[in-house]
Amino acid sequence: MFRRRRIFRPAPAPRRLRAPLMALAGILIVAGLSGIGLPPDLMGSAPREQDWSALAAEVRVVDGDTLRLGDRTLRLSGIDAPERGQSCSDAAGRWFDCGAAAAEALSRLVNGRSVLCRVHGRDRYGRGLGRCSAGGAELNSGLVTAGWALAYEDDDAGMLLVETEARLAGRGLWAGSFTRPDAWRRRN
Repeated sequence: MFRRRRIFRPAPAPRRLRAPLMALAGILIVAGLSGIGLPPDLMGSAPREQDWSALAAEVRVVDGDTLRLGDRTLRLSGIDAPERGQSCSDAAGRWFDCGAAAAEALSRLVNGRSVLCRVHGRDRYGRGLGRCSAGGAELNSGLVTAGWALAYEDDDAGMLLVETEARLAGRGLWAGSFTRPDAWRRRN
């Protein structure tokens, strides 16, 4: 009539379902390990490119090449700006904080407008890397044009040309003397 079973033991599975369930589990494990049928962006991979945007009230200038867009941090790609606290001299030989001046130049480019960025990766600190614009003004090349950021030597040739024009015109950092930001970071 009634079968007595112990409370702490699960009821055994019917024997007729055990073999097909084990076969299905085996197939799923093999497919999972080989990656068959899995979407390419599974397991935390991000899309190659993303658009990030922030309204004017959510945009904060962190330094000469870094922005906060709401709760996300973005580094402008292809450029290198001086760090806050980095000293440079102007044409008259007076020392000033060129990192703060670069951040101020970025702030003037943003000018209280919403920012739109095309993010194409992350830097070694986990920040998004991208090219941004505010009100149609391109921020990355705008900083290099104004002379407050340097183009990375191995990046795009157009940015190197813009840097050369700023250097020849004596704009921003090029008006006086400075230590390249990467060399300054290695010393400090």
